[in-house]
Amino acid sequence: MKVGKLYVVATPIGNLKDITYRAVEILSSCDLIAAEDTRHTSILLKHYNIKTKLISYHKYNEEERSKLLIKYIVEKGMDVALVSNAGTPCISDPGYRIVRDARERGIDVIPIPGPSAVMTALSVSGIPIEHFLFLGFLPKKESERENIIRDIKQKGIETVVLYESPKRIISLAELIAKELPNATVCFFCELTKVFERSYIGDIKTVLENLKNDTKTNLGEYTVIIYNREKPTQENRLETSIEALLVDFIIKEDITLKEAVERVSKSFNLPRNQVYKKALELKKTISKL
Repeated sequence: MKVGKLYVVATPIGNLKDITYRAVEILSSCDLIAAEDTRHTSILLKHYNIKTKLISYHKYNEEERSKLLIKYIVEKGMDVALVSNAGTPCISDPGYRIVRDARERGIDVIPIPGPSAVMTALSVSGIPIEHFLFLGFLPKKESERENIIRDIKQKGIETVVLYESPKRIISLAELIAKELPNATVCFFCELTKVFERSYIGDIKTVLENLKNDTKTNLGEYTVIIYNREKPTQENRLETSIEALLVDFIIKEDITLKEAVERVSKSFNLPRNQVYKKALELKKTISKL
């Protein structure tokens, strides 16, 4: 009996013309399209006169829908196309579960590449992108957001890409300005759509422009941060203290308390500073 295939299909992030011929062919020929929002995807299908049946697949029904769709693929030999509301599925969008389940069942999972907000933004940013860190959507909790931005600074990560809601875009810009005052940023909104906007430059200028624009709270953002600052000597020292403690414990077979004394004396470091890092190290180890 024929076993169907799972196609992971990238769809436009805005402009409906930004779709590949192959994507249109697959969406037209497959037996079923699993869509994050069937109403949203219906607009695309109508534009290209695609009559394939739709079924919802979103974060609230992902587990049960995955089981159902895998059953269709295996038992009925159906070819299923997975799409998100915009761009490439599974990238900050539902899809991971069915792809994983299909792989575990030996089902062919076939990518149909195309639009991605991340790659689109990076390609027109004018920022070095040999390496970059993608964070998706940041947490809503302010303290967690602060920790993430501070971590970028402490680790000396140069290029970061993330998504942000218009509700929190000003607070994000203020946080970047506070923690990474020398950063160059690109705030892209509504990429490829009619009302596409971009705010590019040093973070202080971009923050001012965002605050002065009456349309700032309209549309989701793809944000690129280019932080040219290297980790400070203090941050490098904080990281190395933990490494030194572990090194002494392993090589000399001593306790953490003894390692604190050895590190403090050997490297002429304040004992309270070393002790603080020891407590953090102990807390980290207890979670493993």
